Amino acid sequence: MTRFKLTYFDFDGGRGQPIRLALHIGGVAFDDVRLTGAQFNELRQSFRFHALPVLEVDGRQITQSNAILRYVGKLVGLYPSDELQALYCDETLDALEDLSHAIGTTFGLQGDAMKEARKELVEGRLATFIRGLDGMLARGGGEFIADGRMTVADLKLFVETRYLSRGVLDHVPTDIVETLAPALAAHRDRIANDHRVLAYYAR
Repeated sequence: MTRFKLTYFDFDGGRGQPIRLALHIGGVAFDDVRLTGAQFNELRQSFRFHALPVLEVDGRQITQSNAILRYVGKLVGLYPSDELQALYCDETLDALEDLSHAIGTTFGLQGDAMKEARKELVEGRLATFIRGLDGMLARGGGEFIADGRMTVADLKLFVETRYLSRGVLDHVPTDIVETLAPALAAHRDRIANDHRVLAYYAR
């Protein structure tokens, strides 16, 4: 039996959360290793690119969150077999990664510098990505990104839009998704209420 070990930070969100969700939904047993910031700093050099998440498959270390998510998606039936639908899925995963990088550029700033950077983010890249993702959802039929069903792209999109609505980003309105793309907000709620996702968060 293949042994899986996922190492990521000890919080609900980020690049590791869609992987956790996909593994849980697929019924795959895995070691869910959650590190504090201090623990990560102690172990950083042991990870190939000094970053998380890392998936170990029978002890072999795999990096890059989207690559891991695609692998797990194929393993558990949450990734399209049709090439075009797979392309839609991949496009969304990569767009969400770009969005994460855009948000990340504002971390570490303080006071007025953060306020100004977040204002620019909200009016610029964040708005562009939300509208663009809304278009991808519409292309998929309005309920899911691809394949007419929930895939890993929906899980990653859900984690991101849920994050934006939780008020953890100072100077970013918690209703930005509802305001700019009501269909994306409805998608977030749809995935949140999927019985498999509800079961994960009820653990």
